[in-house]
Amino acid sequence: MKRIVIIAIFTIALSHNRVVETKIFSRCQLAKELLKQQFSRQYLPNWVCLVEHESGRSTSKINQASTSVSYGLFQINSKQWCRKGRKGGQCDMKCEDFTNNDITDDSKCAMRIFNTTGFRAWQGWVSKCKGRNLPDISRC
Repeated sequence: MKRIVIIAIFTIALSHNRVVETKIFSRCQLAKELLKQQFSRQYLPNWVCLVEHESGRSTSKINQASTSVSYGLFQINSKQWCRKGRKGGQCDMKCEDFTNNDITDDSKCAMRIFNTTGFRAWQGWVSKCKGRNLPDISRC
């Protein structure tokens, strides 16, 4: 009986844990993946710089601020662009979906953000990339 209870508790505990896939791109891997996702070659150094300073090129990065949370490679913010636990926001996506290795949904939302407000939507780009030397991806 004791063994059955322990197995049941263990099974319940495992079912509540969410497995997080993490990929940390190299600079060239990121540039190539962004091109596959239809990002403009013209702005590619800006996107690479943005991702490097927002998430460290990590797909599973989550950053809690006082009133919102930012998710994934592009640090997409829950205040305006997505909703935790359900689809919503201007990208009509679940924020947690931005923390896996498939960056297709992240890329679509990031492009929507860019098309709405440009790179200035990301503080990391404003403070670390705007008007500065951008990453050299010419050998990628």
